[in-house]
Amino acid sequence: MTAPSVVVLDYGSGNVHSAAKALEHAGARVELTADRDRVMAADGLLVPGVGAFAAVMSALQSVRGGELIERRLAGGRKVLGICVGMQVMFERGVERGADTEGLGEWPGVIEQLDADVLPHMGWNAVTPPDDSALFAGLADERFYFVHSYAARSWTLEGTARIAHPRVTWAHHGEQFVAAVENGPLSATQFHPEKSGEAGIRLLGNWLATL
Repeated sequence: MTAPSVVVLDYGSGNVHSAAKALEHAGARVELTADRDRVMAADGLLVPGVGAFAAVMSALQSVRGGELIERRLAGGRKVLGICVGMQVMFERGVERGADTEGLGEWPGVIEQLDADVLPHMGWNAVTPPDDSALFAGLADERFYFVHSYAARSWTLEGTARIAHPRVTWAHHGEQFVAAVENGPLSATQFHPEKSGEAGIRLLGNWLATL
């Protein structure tokens, strides 16, 4: 079988190379690019993200990343967001007094966690739904988080025509969204590329859906 092709969207985010290496370990053919044709032609698109919500949105829009993501999703083409690459899929991010518009693929606001210790940095357990494809065989594993902000609630429901989103939760001070699987769009708040063998297996599960 031919290995699936994945583009890691190259818009200046700091963790692109580690994400690319992790995908290669998981079995993908990987390219770092923001070229429109290559982004659209790939079997999968990975959207990395580190740093501030507003800075990531600005950098994404500088390469028309929002348009590329929207066009892929409209065609049912798979997209995976990681960390701030997940957060920007929501409507808004509120960070250090700045209220920034996100890509709006999901309703909701990214806000600071109510926790005694921030950032939330280190390994944490997650609670995926029983029918999760991303976490198949990984329900008891721990994953590596580095963040102070997250989606603290989830409001999007399924319909008769659209499957109910699969939402995975974690806890640090309070409950927050750790991952989402919603049709062609999936995302993780944690870093699979920093999560050892469990992270590689999770990326392999995603590649199996392409």
